[in-house]
Amino acid sequence: MGDHREMARALLTRRTYAEEAGITLADRPAPLYQLLVLVTLLSTRIRAGVAVAAARELFAAGYRTPQAMEAARWQQRVDALGRGHYRRYDERTATMLGTGARLCLDRWHGDLRRLHREAGGDRIALRRLLTEFPGIGPTGADIFLREVQSVWPELRPYADRRAVAGAKRLGLPAAPDRLAGLVDDDDFGRLASALVRVALGEESAGQLNRSVAAR
Repeated sequence: MGDHREMARALLTRRTYAEEAGITLADRPAPLYQLLVLVTLLSTRIRAGVAVAAARELFAAGYRTPQAMEAARWQQRVDALGRGHYRRYDERTATMLGTGARLCLDRWHGDLRRLHREAGGDRIALRRLLTEFPGIGPTGADIFLREVQSVWPELRPYADRRAVAGAKRLGLPAAPDRLAGLVDDDDFGRLASALVRVALGEESAGQLNRSVAAR
């Protein structure tokens, strides 16, 4: 258990995908929408680093709210995605972002806390509502819930299949409840995000194990 806790502490030094995209996550409309944008980008068959870079470009262009995203011209969204090197899916994604922004405004009045309240904090209901946004399937819903658990605490501990795969690579417990026992409640989302990086090969399981063993 001691080695497991050491590994968990090492993983907590990594940034979440939301942090890397420049999102200061909070239970407020703008950061929750920005997370939705990031998840839309991460849901395509493209490297996570490219999706994060594209999200940063969209936010730098001022498209941080559904109102701003919808008001932007389609070509402006395409250009911002291109600056983030999100080129293969840029046109389709630009359309989805506009459509998703409209859905967010029409159904949730631009505030995803309303979506949260309608679902009553139920994970299954949240996943269903999230997949109504264009471009977001079950995997995208998992990404959103994994990241948002830091501000929607009733979701904890939320570990999707990628987080569990990362835990297994490191020899950590695969059960979310047991993983949660390695860190403080507030840190579980960060741990889950770091485990996904291991599952995706962004972090070397072997190197992490060696560095922890050397301490």
